[in-house]
Order: sequence, then structure tokens, then C-alpha cells
Amino acid sequence: MTSVSTAPSALTRASETDHPSMPFVSQVVMMTRRSLMTSFRDPVAILPGFFINMFFLFIYTGSLGTASNFLPGLAGQSYLGFILPFSVISASLGTSGIAGQSIVRDIERGYFDKLLLTPINRWALLLGPMISASFILVLQTLLVVGVAVLMGLRPETGIPGVAALLVLSLLTGIAFAGFTVAIALRTGSAAATQGAGFLFFPLSFLTATFVPLSLLSGWIRTAAEINPITYIIDAGRAVLNTGWDNDIMIRALIACFVLGGITFTFALTSLRARARRK
Repeated sequence: MTSVSTAPSALTRASETDHPSMPFVSQVVMMTRRSLMTSFRDPVAILPGFFINMFFLFIYTGSLGTASNFLPGLAGQSYLGFILPFSVISASLGTSGIAGQSIVRDIERGYFDKLLLTPINRWALLLGPMISASFILVLQTLLVVGVAVLMGLRPETGIPGVAALLVLSLLTGIAFAGFTVAIALRTGSAAATQGAGFLFFPLSFLTATFVPLSLLSGWIRTAAEINPITYIIDAGRAVLNTGWDNDIMIRALIACFVLGGITFTFALTSLRARARRK
């Protein structure tokens, strides 16, 4: 407990002595590093997400692993490579809560309100926990891909494709983390923040989850076509199963930035609302 309580004090002293002209990137790095240290002190908050997603990966592969033999659009492809990007999205929903919980801990200790009195950039206050949670997601994704390779996955685009998947997981994690950070700032409640990530959970199923988009019909196809998660998953499937496709990658990046822009704006307005209440 001593190490945890002294870390905020040290950071507060650093923030109070730093000038407002301290480089923005340095502020973000400082906040990200602190959030990572706090998260890694509590591995119980990190490991369950990895094991749960590995469990579902085994279940999906075991029950639907032969689907590529008869589903149109999947002939000759690995169903493991097809379903793995969905596993990454599922992991991002769980990991996003880590960012919000980091904010809640600081609020409960009164430390966050002290930070608001320092010259630290408000964007850095938000981006630090968001990027920290995203780094944890990248680590989880790397572990999941490693297990998938042991299960027989052979990425079509090799190591560069895996790197692209990690970048997508980073951007997706930041986007989802922005929402939980906003809820944390609005409520200051650990329970509300934990549940916030699951509000996005239905979005992960309103897409081409288990079959190609071309096989969907009716309202669910319409929902999938307007769902930004669809394009992120498509890009992950492309680099793992079919090869590089610039159009698909561009659509995925646009989806990440649009989703991230919306959630970060929500987080920023939530921060301003909290600052006005103090």
C-alpha cells in the first residue's frame, strides 16, 4: 500500500514543479507510465480478459473450425484467422474498463482533483489512461496471436501483417477506452465504469461476426454495414487470411479515428463538466 500511495504524491510534485510549457508528449508519457504501473500492480484486472478471450477462441474454433470448407467466401481460408480479429475486439471491450477504473481510483483518493489544479494539459490527463489500457490490449493481442500460431494459424502477410493487427488493436483500444473514461468522470463510480464497456458489447455482434458480410441479409446486414467495428474486423481478417488490401485498411483506420474522435470528445466534455463542478 505504501508504494501505491507514494506514487501519486511524487507525480503531483512533478506536475506542480513543471512549467506549463512542459512538452505535451512528455506529459502524456508521464501519465501513461503511471497508469501502466498502477495496472501492473493489479494483474487480476488484466489476466481474466486474456483467459476469457482464449477460451472463446478455442470454443469458436472447435465448433466452427470447419466452416471455411463450406461457407462461400471462406474457401481455402483459415477460420481461426477469420475469427481471431473478433476475439481482439472482444478483448478491447474488456480492457477498455482498465482506463476508466484508473480514473475512478484517482477520483476516490482525491488525487484527480489535485491534478486538475496543476498546469498539466487536460488532454494528457485523458490520453494517459487510455493509451495505457491500449498497450495492455496490444500485449493481450500479441499473446493471443502467439497461441493461435501454435494452433496452426499462418498469417498471410507474415510479421508485417501481425504488426498491422497490433496497430489496429491499439487504435481500437484507445477508442473504446475513451468511453469508459468519460463514464468514470461523469459518475466517479467503479461499478458504472465497469459496466460501461459492456454497452458496446452488442455492437460486436451487430457485424459479420461468424460469417462473411456477403452472407448476411435484412436488418442485420444494414446494421453491420454502418457498424465501424465491421471494417476493423475486416482489416484484421485480410492481413491474416487474404493479404494486403489498401482499401480495407484505409476504411479500418477511418473507422478507428471516427470512433475514437467521438469517444474522446465525450471524455473531454465529461472532464470539463467535472472541472466545473469543483
